[in-house]
Amino acid sequence: MQPARRRIPFAEYVEIEEGANERHEWLDGTVFLMPGGTPRHAALAANVMAALSARLRGRPCRAYSSDLRVRVPATGLATYPDVSVVCGRPEIDTADPKRKSVVNPTVLVEVLSPSTQDYDRDEKRLHYQQIETACEIVLVAQDEPLVEVWRRRARPGGDLWVPAQCGPGESVTLESIGCALDVDELYADLPEV
Repeated sequence: MQPARRRIPFAEYVEIEEGANERHEWLDGTVFLMPGGTPRHAALAANVMAALSARLRGRPCRAYSSDLRVRVPATGLATYPDVSVVCGRPEIDTADPKRKSVVNPTVLVEVLSPSTQDYDRDEKRLHYQQIETACEIVLVAQDEPLVEVWRRRARPGGDLWVPAQCGPGESVTLESIGCALDVDELYADLPEV
């Protein structure tokens, strides 16, 4: 991701993003262009979105596509997860003059692309872990059927995030929203390219 030439305040970023043809992340005044995804990436994100939407229907949690901007209040990062789940009413970031950034996701999902997987797996995951309402972070591999879930475990002295992996023939249990996702279903009918 390439940073912008000058630092800008969050409110200016929101204004620019409103009319932009491409999506950008914002952190500490620096704007980063988010690369576009491959057909396989888009199909995998759509499969996750469809599975979550079907399992959450009629419940107090809702799955959102990458059109929903999420703000990490503790670090300031503004980004667009591939899929996010918000339970209850979406809480809007008070610093967002357009009122389009939420601050209370329960589950965040990133489909790992070759160009961004290191960032998504490390730095971005650490940002997500700073969201008070976040309970699970789901990392979905693009090149093999593998789903990694990082779960928040409360403990004295600070929360601990524990990873678990699921592969073909297994189900991913998302404890915070009470549903399971079949790994084979998530990877069904994906384009090869």
